[in-house]
Amino acid sequence: MSLISVDPRAPRTPDDPQTPLGRMTRLLDDGSMVVMDSGSDSSVRTARGRIDGVEVVVYGTDPRRKGGSLAAPDADRIVHAIVYARRRDCPVIGLWHSGGAALTDGVESMEGVGRMFSAMTEASGRIPQISVVLGPAAGAAAYGPGLTDIVIMSTAGKMFITGPQVVRSVTGEEIDLDGLGGPEAHGSRSGVVHLAAPDEEDALDAARRLTGYLSHRGHFTPDEGQGRDLRSLLPESARRAYDVRPLVHALFDVEAGRLRFDELQPRWAPNLVIGIGRLGGGSVGVLANNPLRKGGCLDSLASEKAARFVRMCDAFGIPLLVIVDVPGYLPGVDQEWGGVIRRGAKLLHAFAGAVVPRVTLVTRKSYGGAYIAMNSRSLGAATVFAWPSAEIAVMGAEAAVGVLHRDRLAGATAQELPQLRARLEQEFRTVSGGVDRAADLGAVDEVIDPASTRRRLVEAFAAAAPARGRHDNIPL
Repeated sequence: MSLISVDPRAPRTPDDPQTPLGRMTRLLDDGSMVVMDSGSDSSVRTARGRIDGVEVVVYGTDPRRKGGSLAAPDADRIVHAIVYARRRDCPVIGLWHSGGAALTDGVESMEGVGRMFSAMTEASGRIPQISVVLGPAAGAAAYGPGLTDIVIMSTAGKMFITGPQVVRSVTGEEIDLDGLGGPEAHGSRSGVVHLAAPDEEDALDAARRLTGYLSHRGHFTPDEGQGRDLRSLLPESARRAYDVRPLVHALFDVEAGRLRFDELQPRWAPNLVIGIGRLGGGSVGVLANNPLRKGGCLDSLASEKAARFVRMCDAFGIPLLVIVDVPGYLPGVDQEWGGVIRRGAKLLHAFAGAVVPRVTLVTRKSYGGAYIAMNSRSLGAATVFAWPSAEIAVMGAEAAVGVLHRDRLAGATAQELPQLRARLEQEFRTVSGGVDRAADLGAVDEVIDPASTRRRLVEAFAAAAPARGRHDNIPL
């Protein structure tokens, strides 16, 4: 039984926007599409073409043929497209609108989708794989996107292993398609979707942009002179929360009035911002603590989010910028039981094993274990910059003084206490938490003027030797 209802009287011309070829035509550069399959009665079509001049391979499921379900020959078409893309060393994009494995074909269809999963895994980390979910994608058609590097979903997209009827019959839970597997569910709850688009055209546009960032890394061209004083984007008080996104946006390129940056997974683990774009003409992935959420603390989900992103960028040779303003790891029973050790270790492993150029910028504070995890020199950062007011320490001065000088504080009078605490905190910042001490130890390469930040970052990336990791991009 198909999960997708289609009017059998509807036209099936290549120009129909609901057919794979119609969608591919809108995705690819004008006049560049070359159909790769025979056009026989299949739920999958394949083509090659170009996106902004970059060669790509595209496969798409056809919801008007058996609900886009995948029999073994249909899955093999996807396998052939992926193998061809690997041979050409070019990105492969999947357009998903499918009911999953063909139920009428039984084990044969499952064997086919198993071959499809194997091909996706063999291509992982070798070529960029992008999935665009444009309608319901169930079962095998959900695991397919889940194995790829980036998942984009339009408003009409849905992803689930078992649909609402099965959920209701097995668990008694009542939920509709959107609640179970729509953009909201996978954008903020599961983290499966990297980018949710308001409509199909925006989803295809996003696929074009991300393909360009991943496959055409560009060249870094340093700016001349001073730029905007980015310190003005942070609050005057070091204790106040703020949204780090304006700072990130101020660093990335603007072309023809459009910011050349796409944030990924913005609503999942939002205490850490990740994204990819152009900085000084070159592709750069960014990770930034966001003090607006959970004070910018790292936690189990943010660590996992960051680790997968680091691995993806390293696999495709995308340099990394890490913007640090972190008070530490989020404490709590839920975090410990939620695997913060296991998930936090993923981030340590990802950074320590990455070979791409990695530049760290400490803007305000970097404390404790989170200091290490956020691309410290000890994990192999190529360059570490800090703003003059930054603090690097085991913990904040206020908390440290409370531990180290508890007896002295307890013995002070009420009149003496504020002045004594302030003096001890300043001494701690100077001796243990000041950026100058970190520079003396070699943990910071240079203390830079916030107004020169963009220029110095681009210079650092331009001076670094390109490199690319030799590993796959397993879904962490």
